[in-house]
Amino acid sequence: MIRSTSGRAAAGVLLTLGLTATACSTGQESTTGASSVAPVSGKISLTYLQKQGDQEYFVGEAAGAKAKAAELGIDLKVVNLGNDANKTVSEVQAAIAQKTNGVIVVVPDPAVGPQVVQTARDAKIALLTSDDQVCSTGPDPAVCAKADLVPRVGFSGAQMGTEVGKRAADEYKKAGWTAADTRVIAAWKQDVTVCGDRVKAAKEAFGAVAPGVQTIEVATDNTPTGAQDKVAATVTANAGVKHWVVWGCNDENVHGGVTALQNAGVSADNVIGVGLGAYLACKDWSGGKPSGMKAALFINGRDVGALAVQTMYDKLKNGKDMPTEAFAKTTMVDPATWKGAGITCN
Repeated sequence: MIRSTSGRAAAGVLLTLGLTATACSTGQESTTGASSVAPVSGKISLTYLQKQGDQEYFVGEAAGAKAKAAELGIDLKVVNLGNDANKTVSEVQAAIAQKTNGVIVVVPDPAVGPQVVQTARDAKIALLTSDDQVCSTGPDPAVCAKADLVPRVGFSGAQMGTEVGKRAADEYKKAGWTAADTRVIAAWKQDVTVCGDRVKAAKEAFGAVAPGVQTIEVATDNTPTGAQDKVAATVTANAGVKHWVVWGCNDENVHGGVTALQNAGVSADNVIGVGLGAYLACKDWSGGKPSGMKAALFINGRDVGALAVQTMYDKLKNGKDMPTEAFAKTTMVDPATWKGAGITCN
């Protein structure tokens, strides 16, 4: 995951960036980390640093970035940071040494944000984040002044969470469950701002339609196995619960949660999982067996990667200020509709 936007920013002005999916921005412009960047007259060189680069979503993001770079004649290097925050800074420094014109980064830990921003500023290269937010003045984007947030391309956390919460509420109502014997599991890595935006919006949207259901917040590392282990412990501690609703920051959390419930003997009929990504949800659906994963919000990493590269190109080649945030579109899918949405399930 995944992986990410601030729910406090509203999507607005359309950006025409040659993408197959519609993209939109907040309509605001930001120069954080880019105020001293000179335009590039020759060929542009970019470096894309991704956390968890082997995750399905980020593989797609890299593919979209590479395709857009090839279209625009950009030299692009993609680096997998894994979950190593320290590697983030060293790879930014390595990119600068290799004369990159700009860095796009998905940070494993937002705490490295100020150092990354300062390194880019000192080298006078353009800096853009994708998916997760980065603050130039402190480790926590959640308490950062908007003017100090680095420009970001990704998805609207508020919009995504709202869609997940609404769909979960629809499934809950359709199932005829009651609040007394139902619990919601909200699973996410709790130091990632965009994850908090998503689960908060999901809870609000669900509660507006289905009030009174208790939510159990589960801290995870945003991986399927991490979520599975934590949710398994939660289920054991709440043995009397009959029905479960599961959402989280990404497909990994929901898939892990649904698997934990299945392993605990909870039938698919008693589980409503609403994923976020659809790249793991589709694997449950492709087998044709009943699944607790009832729906998922499809977020296409390819669109984000392409939008990030286009945004950098517009800045470096045409001097166009980067928007504070630019969002790609999302689509809710389920076992009956995911194939028609164009999802490739590997």
